[in-house]
Amino acid sequence: MNKSNSGNKIRIGISTGDLNGVGMEIILKVLSDKRISELFTPVIFGSSSVLSYYRKTLDLKDVPIRTVQSLDEVRKDQAYLFNCIAGEPKIEMGTSTREGGDYALKSLMKATEALEKGQIQALVTAPIDKHNIQSDEFKFPGHTEFLEEKFGEDGSLMILCKEGFRVALVTGHVPIGQIESMITSKAIEHKLRIFEESLRLDFGISRPKIAVLGLNPHAGDNGVIGDTEEKIIAPTIERFFKKGMLVYGPYPADGFFGAKKHTQFDGVLAMYHDQGLIPFKALSFGGGINFTAGISVVRTSPDHGTAYDIAGQGIADEGSFREALYLAKDIYQERLKQKDWAKNPLIKQEESN
Repeated sequence: MNKSNSGNKIRIGISTGDLNGVGMEIILKVLSDKRISELFTPVIFGSSSVLSYYRKTLDLKDVPIRTVQSLDEVRKDQAYLFNCIAGEPKIEMGTSTREGGDYALKSLMKATEALEKGQIQALVTAPIDKHNIQSDEFKFPGHTEFLEEKFGEDGSLMILCKEGFRVALVTGHVPIGQIESMITSKAIEHKLRIFEESLRLDFGISRPKIAVLGLNPHAGDNGVIGDTEEKIIAPTIERFFKKGMLVYGPYPADGFFGAKKHTQFDGVLAMYHDQGLIPFKALSFGGGINFTAGISVVRTSPDHGTAYDIAGQGIADEGSFREALYLAKDIYQERLKQKDWAKNPLIKQEESN
């Protein structure tokens, strides 16, 4: 990380996502609020021709974004577009195209390169099309797995957040048929450890309380509908609890959220993607954020996809993207604070008194 930015306004990089989705629309809408640049310096990685096209098409010509040819030109006064993609990519709003995927990948690669060099301090990724972005350079189910390989020395964890509501996943973008074989004690322990550490170091919760969901309906119903809970999940939870961690479960997933039990915990660990994301998205009303925990850099994203069906219509809701920017800033600053506390424990002791 670039230590020179530790006490100043940080730079947050923005990858534009699919060329033909709602990425540029939500970016422009958020950056139309000049107050954003008072909190941090947004830097978009893309093409000036694409920026101009979307400004004109969406009638957002007055959004204060300055185009630069080098990151050395970035200052702290406003939002920037780093013109790092040459030519004039063909835009076909609302359509999945090869060119749209290539553009998304170029933006992502340039942004992660800057992140690696410390030229930006955090990254917010606009939505990609997981199909058309596939190439020799990108053979991953999504951003999370790509960033895990690049920055995750010990794996990563997808956490969906909205205020105090946080849902993490043991398995991510994998087919349903493969899930049961992937639910092992080792896998659950690994994700729980990352989750607990992230709640402490990224969200500033000193003793996080975590709920763990079962895999089967009714959490197996005492072995009647499956024994994964009795053989794997419950013993793993017990080991963590004996170490002094506040980990509870396994809870039946169907009634857990309906009974609002998630409000009693700092985080919920779901066994698979839809088990966690369907209730999260239903309860977060489109304002959720995807955060990649367990990697050395800070990355967030909105909790929605490319939304081809409404691309270019000017009706995309930018709320989730705005919150993703705010969370990236907060987590980066929380990590700096935790590092300072680790160097001088007296600071933390004084703040708690």
